[in-house]
Amino acid sequence: MTTPIMTESDLRAAVARELPGVRADLERLVRIPGIAFEGFDHTQVERSAEAVAELLRGCGLDVDIVRAGGQPAVIGRKAAPPGAPTVMLYAHHDVQPVGDRALWESDPFEPVERDGRLYGRGAADDKAGIMAHVAALRAFGDRLPVGVVLFIEGEEEYGSDSLERLLAEHRDKLASDVIVIADSTNWDVGVPALTTSLRGIVNCFVEVRTLNHAVHSGMFGGAVPDALTTLVRLLATLHDDAGNVAVEGLVGKEEASVDYPEDRFRAEAGLVEGATLIGTGRITDRLWTKPALAVLGIDAPATAEAPNALVPAAKAKLSVRLAPGDDPKRAYAVLSDHLRKHAPWGAQVTVTFEHDGAPCVIDATGPVCDAARSAFRTAWDGTDPVDIGVGGSIPFIATFQEMFPQASILVTGVEDPHARAHGPNESLHLGEFARVCLAEALLLSRVAAAARG
Repeated sequence: MTTPIMTESDLRAAVARELPGVRADLERLVRIPGIAFEGFDHTQVERSAEAVAELLRGCGLDVDIVRAGGQPAVIGRKAAPPGAPTVMLYAHHDVQPVGDRALWESDPFEPVERDGRLYGRGAADDKAGIMAHVAALRAFGDRLPVGVVLFIEGEEEYGSDSLERLLAEHRDKLASDVIVIADSTNWDVGVPALTTSLRGIVNCFVEVRTLNHAVHSGMFGGAVPDALTTLVRLLATLHDDAGNVAVEGLVGKEEASVDYPEDRFRAEAGLVEGATLIGTGRITDRLWTKPALAVLGIDAPATAEAPNALVPAAKAKLSVRLAPGDDPKRAYAVLSDHLRKHAPWGAQVTVTFEHDGAPCVIDATGPVCDAARSAFRTAWDGTDPVDIGVGGSIPFIATFQEMFPQASILVTGVEDPHARAHGPNESLHLGEFARVCLAEALLLSRVAAAARG
């Protein structure tokens, strides 16, 4: 007997029915501090994986917790009805470290609602992505019109070091016709988006040395360069006077499809009064299709402990976001060459690679993308989704493209520009989350309908 197809009104009612339980389970996940970074308690990542596995089993999926030398991922499967496609639903259960807890208005691992937003580390990035998948599965119950494979990663925030091994080892289990990656953002509160490009990343360390050891700043200052001043001068060569990245050889384009109003962008970024934006051209090009370079940290004496001595060595961590079309290995090479070439005062410069990830462009055409746009338009009451680029990096998308070349990839989002993912007071807009859950249920229904023709 053919399983009865759920109508749009059926799905609306089912998602609304499931949302209270979905939110309660999201709050339970947020309470688990599953941080995959070195130096943190990785038993909490294990606990997080077990909690996700339990949720998927509750949806009737066959579930395995898997590892490939890194943190645990969760794979859940439910076979497709005859003739129906299989959809992979991706999210990650690990979270970023919280940083300075004094900057949080509430405990980062105790979810709190304020003004329609749920605050807590991972509430948006990306435990809400997990729960959007769960909400859709619960809404369908035993009437799911497609096969599903849920792949919930456990170390995305730490760089997905074991992801390629996991994909290779479980390739047959993960094979899908459509891949939905719920780890991006929407254009605004009330305006959905499909992400069609993401920048890549290269992180590295640069160390300058001018002395074999510290010396008296009065006895030698004025003739001997200290390493911290030398490092500052070297870092200043990375941008021109307008703030554009000045490393020759990095790819940059001007091809963003929409622009970002400056007043809105300044407010969402939290720019202080009087500070100007850096770079030239449209804001969306600066964020999506041109490189960016930031100094993430500096190793040098703390001001409270600094003696009156010239610093012999200083080190900085750099992060380059690469425009689509660039290559991470080549970008690291040109950055390294730039740093060595511009060493002030003959300082010794050492550049050390940390990690990288490829940028990507996603083909947003075809029946699957049409189904996604239709689902979003319905869930957002007639508002068309915007095709956006993202300045952040999700390097594994390029890996998915390589390993599953026949699959249609959709990059969707649970976040909005006010979510503050990775920062203090991360939050999820609960009204938008309800729309995301409905949109995913509608998407699965319409993907199935498109396959039926």
